[in-house]
Amino acid sequence: MSKKVLVLGGGFAGVDAATHLQKAGFDVTLVSNRDYFYIYPTSIWIPTGEAKFEDMCVPLADLQKAHGFKLEIDEVEQIISKENKVICKNKTFDYDYLIVAIGSGKMQHKGSEHFLSICGNPEDSIKIKERIDELIKKGSGKIAMGFGGNPKDPSNVRGGPAFEVLFNVHNQLKKLGIRDKFELTFFAPMEKPGARMGEQALKMMDIYFNKLNIKKHFGKKIVEFQEDGIIFEDSSKLESDFTMFIPAGNGHSVFENSDLPLNEAGLILINDYCEVKHNFDESKESEEGRCRVFAIGDSAAIEGPDWRAKQGHIAEVMAKNVAYNIEQIEKGSEARKGYEDHLNILCVMDSGDGAAFVYRNNKGGKMIPMPIIGHWLKKGWGWYCRNSKLGKIPRIPGM
Repeated sequence: MSKKVLVLGGGFAGVDAATHLQKAGFDVTLVSNRDYFYIYPTSIWIPTGEAKFEDMCVPLADLQKAHGFKLEIDEVEQIISKENKVICKNKTFDYDYLIVAIGSGKMQHKGSEHFLSICGNPEDSIKIKERIDELIKKGSGKIAMGFGGNPKDPSNVRGGPAFEVLFNVHNQLKKLGIRDKFELTFFAPMEKPGARMGEQALKMMDIYFNKLNIKKHFGKKIVEFQEDGIIFEDSSKLESDFTMFIPAGNGHSVFENSDLPLNEAGLILINDYCEVKHNFDESKESEEGRCRVFAIGDSAAIEGPDWRAKQGHIAEVMAKNVAYNIEQIEKGSEARKGYEDHLNILCVMDSGDGAAFVYRNNKGGKMIPMPIIGHWLKKGWGWYCRNSKLGKIPRIPGM
């Protein structure tokens, strides 16, 4: 009988892992607490009305039909790897191999009820639109957008979408002829938000802010979010009629109730092959010593350079590698593929009327402006993402 692989999570990492492993002939079950795969990178257009919420959702039932894996909609509550068991709200699963891809938790902030996040619950994107529409109807206002960091694991940040939503809102207000009636501010607790993209990108971002008349509030720790603004460590207050903030990631609450090894931030410790570190014994060549648990995507504590960042394409690389590695384990082969050689930052940062191509690796970073065409390139990627996941078009090699 085919070995049973249990995949937890229906995001970029989980869906790709389930797809590759099912294709390799394993008995794959994917467990997700949502019944759809959500395309976060292009959800930035929901707040401005350029895209609808349903445009970002790919039903997992359609993906199941396209690729043949089993699907369970359930909430993971506990992972007991010593017993090859995962306890969910409605059902308990066993497995031969486990892949943890349920994402991460969020850093907690005082007054978090006073902000919305484009990288939080998918439905928040609709609420962001409603709040912005209210201010547009009013005719003026102060809007603050930003992101936070996690000093215990700096890789688990999402700065790009915060830049993109703010630039898109600027463009929306400009089209409506009311940009001068709004004060837009970008804020972050670090001195140089976006520094991981490289010095050139950092300088260009500064040019963007000045050109678009977007104010900056950097380098002060956030103490509290309030209904009408943000309080910082020096007791200063950034006034805001609406705040969009992306908290840094930390360990998922499920991990606290599990027996997996975690780093300081509560993320799962893995090696280059995405094998959970304590879940196998390299000194044992027997079945007993075989690794059975893997962690990929935002659930994992990734190693690498200081500028490393978690992105969808890295999650997909990890998923593909894990599928390969499990296949090799079953064959008795020593061949393995790691993720660390693939670490880079790659994105098309959209502004609504154009975009900038951002790339960073060990040799440095670059940011290339792409007026007009960049916006449509990102639109095209969204179409490619949906249709390639559904198997309607071939995957581009390396993507």
